[in-house]
Amino acid sequence: MALKQISSNKCFGGLQKVFEHDSVELNCKMKFAVYLPPKAETGKCPALYWLSEQNFISKSGYHQSASEHGLVVIAPDTSPRGCNIKGEDESWDFGTGAGFYVDATEDPWKTNYRMYSYVTEELPQLINANFPVDPQRMSIFGHSMGGHGALICALKNPGKYKSVSAFAPICNPVLCPWGKKAFSGYLGTDQSKWKAYDATHLVKSYPGSQLDILIDQGKDDQFLLDGQLLPDNFIAACTEKKIPVVFRLQEGYDHSYYFIATFITDHIRHHAKYLNA
Repeated sequence: MALKQISSNKCFGGLQKVFEHDSVELNCKMKFAVYLPPKAETGKCPALYWLSEQNFISKSGYHQSASEHGLVVIAPDTSPRGCNIKGEDESWDFGTGAGFYVDATEDPWKTNYRMYSYVTEELPQLINANFPVDPQRMSIFGHSMGGHGALICALKNPGKYKSVSAFAPICNPVLCPWGKKAFSGYLGTDQSKWKAYDATHLVKSYPGSQLDILIDQGKDDQFLLDGQLLPDNFIAACTEKKIPVVFRLQEGYDHSYYFIATFITDHIRHHAKYLNA
């Protein structure tokens, strides 16, 4: 599959690149960012996938840590783009920019909105074939909707990811306004189908393959206060299943990239511990 390089910038001895390709799953052109640390010049490195908008590469300050730990970091877009579906650009929390990491089953979304399969299957295959990564060593993390994405990808695929972490994830989408809107649009009105993409429900049936979860949540996050994120439900489910989760409620922090930048090094270190083991 042909990759077209859009940009390349040297950063902490490595290269931050952006590529475009024609996605089979999403039936459109997709961009993704990839950081190649200095170590990638001489051998295969572990792959760490980040789910959230591509502001990540310029705003989070992750490069130094990724460079030091020798991690290739891949950041795909958050939805298909330019599909000309009626209504795709009407709201910021549904359609363009907000694929919610599901495989849609409803018209008119089901042809393009297959972000779950894109992130778990097509993109890793593309990365493994074109970059110096070790296919056996991959992990995943993300922010907000992307935090939800990271959690469900790890929980739906025991053993596929060595570790998972999230910043302010949407932990229980079947019960929050964002999730109800997205799931009813993409998956239809049968709410039993929604549970397959809900981290709190997935934990309850997780078959116990080793998975260490790290979550940071700002205490002054407006979306936490509005009941969009619901981490307590997820923590309770993990505790019941004895799945190790470190949940850190960070005093005074909000939902922004200032919050992510503050704790990004901890998250890279969390993943490096498992990826470089």
